[in-house]
Amino acid sequence: RCMCAFHSSSAKRSCLHFVLVGIASLALADAAAIKVVVTPNSGLLRDGKTFFIKGAGGGEHLDELVKRGGNSVRTWGERELASTLEQAEKLGLTVCAGIWLESECSWFSYQNAAHCDRQLERVRQIIRQYRGHPALLLWGLGNEAEGDGKNEAYWLQINRLALMVHEEDAAHPTFTALAGMSAEKADGLNKHAPNLDLVGINTYGAIFGLRDHLAKIGWARPWIVTEFGAQGFWESAHTVWNAPLEQTSTQKAQMLRRAYEKAIAPAGSCAGSYVFFWGQKQEATSTWFGLFTTHGESVEAADVMEELWTGKAPQNRAPVLSSMKVDRDNLVLKPGESFSIEIKASDPDGDELQTRWEVSNDTVRHGAEGRELPPPVIEGLVTAHGSNATVKAPTKPGIYRVFTSVSDGKGHAATANVPFRVAP
Repeated sequence: RCMCAFHSSSAKRSCLHFVLVGIASLALADAAAIKVVVTPNSGLLRDGKTFFIKGAGGGEHLDELVKRGGNSVRTWGERELASTLEQAEKLGLTVCAGIWLESECSWFSYQNAAHCDRQLERVRQIIRQYRGHPALLLWGLGNEAEGDGKNEAYWLQINRLALMVHEEDAAHPTFTALAGMSAEKADGLNKHAPNLDLVGINTYGAIFGLRDHLAKIGWARPWIVTEFGAQGFWESAHTVWNAPLEQTSTQKAQMLRRAYEKAIAPAGSCAGSYVFFWGQKQEATSTWFGLFTTHGESVEAADVMEELWTGKAPQNRAPVLSSMKVDRDNLVLKPGESFSIEIKASDPDGDELQTRWEVSNDTVRHGAEGRELPPPVIEGLVTAHGSNATVKAPTKPGIYRVFTSVSDGKGHAATANVPFRVAP
């Protein structure tokens, strides 16, 4: 309530002036927004021009994303949205702004009207705060919060959120990002969320059959690949003691190229994609998804994305790691026992290569916010001679992993690793 009701007429005029100035400031801020429109068969129009998303998920190395031909960055929550928008505007990038939505759980239910009302108002405040930013491209309403896709109440809430965003912000379309697209999810969206502008699909090993799958389940609305990258640790081959086997950086680069050319580049109702992950992230291992290493070096997948986005390979490319071999079939060792590894690596530009070797525990640890923490390096276990190394098993039983990184000295690297087990 306006406090000037208790003061003089001049104070009332001053207060009214303040309110009008505030409203005008908001109008000017919203006027800075660049309008984005979804078209059924041509993806996005931004400021009246065709805009195909050449994007990456993650907030690191954004200047390099621009240099390599990227035009958009995806976030998953609003915590660092303000700084990401500001940096993106300076670099000429757009931002796919993710808004975190609760999954069905013990303290939140989409069957509970009060819970949904509070969620809607929380999302509304975020929309109002950032809707006028010129770098804003899309609103992402939740990431993999849909469960198995059979919760009708979830899709109804997604539709309600999309309607609210349309009322608050006519310039930016909405989507929700799904953990793969099943027939149940497509049915839920089609029946209960007709006002959602696009759907985002997070897909890894299944991306090669994505277009055929969407046709099979009758999905005819516009879509984005909101995450794609290396084969997921949940879908890779595992050792007999259940440790996932990670691709080499070269194998990942080859996979990304095939995935992009088969599922994304044909465009049509696909509005583009966000490669995962533009930066370094500890998830299963320190190298699984990141297009950069812990030392800030880019790997071969970043070169592939640059070529796909621009049509040209970078002037200086990352090393290629063509093979990694161990001298025994069964990597279950006794404490103190050793095995040998040999890698074959080369550099497309003839740069001199330097090789690093490290061993760490493969046990997953989590921090206070639930994020995975990198395991500490265990010193003194590797005797290395360039591309050959002898690894000595720790004395403590458990699952471990030996990593190798081959650097060209110019900011690029190739990576590989292999898990082993120490048994009593």
